[in-house]
Amino acid sequence: MEGSFDDLLRTLAPQVVGVLTRRFGDFDAAEDAVQEALLAALRQWPHEGVPDRPRGWLITVAQRRMTEAVRGEQARRRREDLVVARTPGDLRTAPAADADDPAGRDETLTLLFLSCHPALSAASAIALTLRCVGGLTTPGIARAFMVPEATMGQRISRAKARIKASGAPFAMPGADEWPERLAAVLHVLYLIFNEGYATTEGPALQHVELSREAIRLTRAVHRLLPDDSEVTGLLALMLLTHARSAARTGPDGELVPLADQDRSRWDAAAIDEGVALITAALPRGPVGPYQVQAAIAAVHDEAQSAERTDWPQILALYGVLEGIAPNPFVALNRAVATAMVHGPGAGLDAVRVLAADPRLAAHHRLFAVRAQLRQLAGDLDGAIADYRAAAARTASLPERHHLTIRAAELAAASDEPDQDSAARNPSTAATKDSASSSQG
Repeated sequence: MEGSFDDLLRTLAPQVVGVLTRRFGDFDAAEDAVQEALLAALRQWPHEGVPDRPRGWLITVAQRRMTEAVRGEQARRRREDLVVARTPGDLRTAPAADADDPAGRDETLTLLFLSCHPALSAASAIALTLRCVGGLTTPGIARAFMVPEATMGQRISRAKARIKASGAPFAMPGADEWPERLAAVLHVLYLIFNEGYATTEGPALQHVELSREAIRLTRAVHRLLPDDSEVTGLLALMLLTHARSAARTGPDGELVPLADQDRSRWDAAAIDEGVALITAALPRGPVGPYQVQAAIAAVHDEAQSAERTDWPQILALYGVLEGIAPNPFVALNRAVATAMVHGPGAGLDAVRVLAADPRLAAHHRLFAVRAQLRQLAGDLDGAIADYRAAAARTASLPERHHLTIRAAELAAASDEPDQDSAARNPSTAATKDSASSSQG
């Protein structure tokens, strides 16, 4: 039952913030008040039951919190009186909509655009989006990103202060701002998903709830912009990638590479939905990076086994992606596909060029990819050295453990008479099958 309460509150949170922000013009105060209302709901609803009109209940409680916050401040006396005058007495029968919002309209998209304001850094926008639009508490966000609660609280407070200082109205951006702001929204959702799916540090390989929250928010954008091909592409990418989550870890939370995963554990419904979405989006155009990444994920997901993966198609798609959104990590993934099509020597030649790029030179993924390509080529000593180097450079404990084990296995194999057996059965060259082909 607790999960259902959380899901309901996350859906309602941006709607309530939108109502109060539009009515009183104070995004900061409205967001704080709604967070307190959400906590009150989590304390009361499990014992007393969900109110008949939960949205109205949250609006009422949040309004009262705003009243309490401004009581005693002469400059805000008028607003306090207005809130008190409009607050119904019975919380359990509070109306679902109010005088300023008779249609009960959903302001989720407006809040997303506001939370992803260009004045904010990506880290601040992610934190603010999760709190204001995702309905997550500050402690919850801090746990997800493994930072102290006080640090996350300061990050969110600074983000809200910057938005307030910008004078941004609570409204959708104008036509001239739309492309840039939509791109920022999609990028933030993409980063949130990737951090959940392929956690960059700490003891867990993935934070599934964070990935699910990114999918939920992207669905909200897609409902409002169903004809936007890149919005559709991003949703498809998330679904197709998240479909593998259950198979990505073993019984003890250890990393299971893509080639070794039990594909019967993949979410077939999510794959079907993702394939349908990207199939519909690609012909509409223009083709963008999220659509191409989704197409690559679809090729992986539709293969009945690792051996039956259509690597020539994946190589062609990475070529398209590199032309649209050049990025060293896209080039690294293309090098993997090159090796699968043309042999490990060709892949190693491509990696040799990429090693000169300062953005990749010290990154663990470069060493992990080169290790597995060297393993394919039969260079076990070189592969062992690169596996160890990759393990030393990643902050993800499951990934470090996996890479260390690979080095140990090859070291043991190198002492055996048949040294080729290990080289003939490598894991796929992407040790962490992240959605972010272009993450950087």
